[in-house]
Amino acid sequence: METQFAHRPDNNYREGVISNQPVNDSAVAWCAVFAGAVASAALSLILLLLGTGFGLTLVSPWSSEGISSTSFGVSSIVGITLISLAASALGGYLAGRLRTRWLNTHIDEVYFRDTAHGFLSWAVATLGTAALLTSVIGGIMGSGVKAGAAIAGGAATAASGVAASGTAAALMADNSEGNTALTYMLDSLLRKDTASAAADNSQQQPVASENPVDGELATEPAPAPAPAPAPAPAPQVNDNTSRMQSDAPKAELMRIFVHGISTDSLPQNDVTYAGQLVAEATGIDQQTAEKRVADSFTMLREKLDEAETTALAAADKAREVSAYTSLWLFISLLSGAFVASLMAVYGGRQRDL
Repeated sequence: METQFAHRPDNNYREGVISNQPVNDSAVAWCAVFAGAVASAALSLILLLLGTGFGLTLVSPWSSEGISSTSFGVSSIVGITLISLAASALGGYLAGRLRTRWLNTHIDEVYFRDTAHGFLSWAVATLGTAALLTSVIGGIMGSGVKAGAAIAGGAATAASGVAASGTAAALMADNSEGNTALTYMLDSLLRKDTASAAADNSQQQPVASENPVDGELATEPAPAPAPAPAPAPAPQVNDNTSRMQSDAPKAELMRIFVHGISTDSLPQNDVTYAGQLVAEATGIDQQTAEKRVADSFTMLREKLDEAETTALAAADKAREVSAYTSLWLFISLLSGAFVASLMAVYGGRQRDL
């Protein structure tokens, strides 16, 4: 079968030049499309690494050095947009320049096909990059939603969760990871009064007596108490058992506070009983112990409310960042599609000269 050849039309080809290329019936040159997509993806990767290197030189963990977070965000958006435009322009130009000639095709149809080649090159490069970076894109797009959902679901149980973790940590060793604000508060709640402790540990004062010779007062030491009988040997107690017994009041106070936080109030009978535990452990009077319990519970509620407010503010900040990032990525990708189509038309015209 003889291969068909055709002359180049006057409105598409140079005058007097005969094309030696076979007639191509396909409207899409997929080889050119994939070539442009691969070149676009490779250039995106190179420019992204370059931009990351420059970005890391602009930031610093020291507060007095580096640019602000706002400036860093704006420069990142501008950099990503420029990378998208440059890579899309290269891919579109190659897709238009490397496609085969369409013989006996109207000039408007040629422009449309070149535009489609640029768009297809951009689409293949975008989908390929998204397939390789699914986790990154998913993290950017879903960080705000995930953070908001996590905070919304955990805000109702934040107090009970913190208290429950503190309950388990109170029965653990001192070198554990349970040194939370709640355990520290319970430790301070069970601290002994320094004044009463000093009074209990004070030494006996010497007794003053009159000297029968000169009538002066002489200071004599107090008679030593009679030696107590030797105590019976104490039974051997396991260290873990003694530690559990010493932490029993703290664990009981922990459960009382957990129940009070979950019900949003601390009943008076719980305050009275907790005051008894504190009074027995510290040696202070019942009224002072109850006041210390009430003040500690109020302080704990304030800290939990503060932590919840901070968590909600962080979730809202993450939501705003995710929203702005999504919008700017959309604008960047849309601009890349337009530039790729435009450069494919330019590359196609260069191909047909």
